[in-house]
Amino acid sequence: MANFDLNLLPIALAIFEERSVSAAARKLDMSQPAVSMALNKLRSALGDPLFVKTGRGMQPTPRACTLIDPTREILQRVHAEVLASEQFTPATTTKRFVLALSDIGELMLLPRLLQRVRDEAPHASVETVTMSPEALVVALESGEVDLAIGYFPDLKNRNFFQQRLFSHDFVCLLRAEHPLLAQEISLDQFLAMGHIVINAEGRDEPMCERFLLRRKIRRRVVLSTSHFMSIPLLIATSDLIATVPRAFGEFVARFSNIRLVEPGFEMPSLDLKQHWHRKYHKDGGNAWLRSLTTALFPTGM
Repeated sequence: MANFDLNLLPIALAIFEERSVSAAARKLDMSQPAVSMALNKLRSALGDPLFVKTGRGMQPTPRACTLIDPTREILQRVHAEVLASEQFTPATTTKRFVLALSDIGELMLLPRLLQRVRDEAPHASVETVTMSPEALVVALESGEVDLAIGYFPDLKNRNFFQQRLFSHDFVCLLRAEHPLLAQEISLDQFLAMGHIVINAEGRDEPMCERFLLRRKIRRRVVLSTSHFMSIPLLIATSDLIATVPRAFGEFVARFSNIRLVEPGFEMPSLDLKQHWHRKYHKDGGNAWLRSLTTALFPTGM
């Protein structure tokens, strides 16, 4: 078996079905000499003539007949289980999709994405997770996490694909009755205030902090917190200020005693992206989920 050429089996099957070397060659899109050479190799390997030329074409010997059913089964399984493309059917899948989302990714994306999943894949489920950058790299590679959506600067190596979904800048939050009444805050006013800073690892706010430090802008930090969702109550009940991604600011301003104030000086902007491991680039379920996410931001807003 170590020296047996399995590529000869489809040729034996074609000769059996066509009862002709030339017809088998046409079926296999091979030259007749190539098929004849392959038949000779097969005869030599098995020690049997296999096909004998008669007035009714190439007739199989008993040894050849014993090859046919196993050969058909082998080739059918190869086509069905090895060569066939993976078929992912949203309507019937029961897959659990796992997403690593930043706060802003969850806020901007999850409600709409979940609705699309429920519409197209009613038996599927969605789970969101938060993990350290190091753990996320491992989870994406293992398939434990399907997509990471948001601001994940650590997912930059060649093993990861990424796609920009939308960009946003930063805005300041004040309570509605704050003494500062202007719609824009100057740098001097910004520096004079007490600040709430979100310091969660791998999130948007540290990027903003680094941007300010590079420009030697140092805020007077009164509170550091790991959670965005505590910000609305903290701002609404104090004279503190928070600098947050615009999407989050616009969201909380709709429901809270909070108003938005535009920075009157340069602030950074960043892209929110979806990231996936190259191992799953061709995976049917992963590709489908990515397409749903992309469709939610068709213009890369």
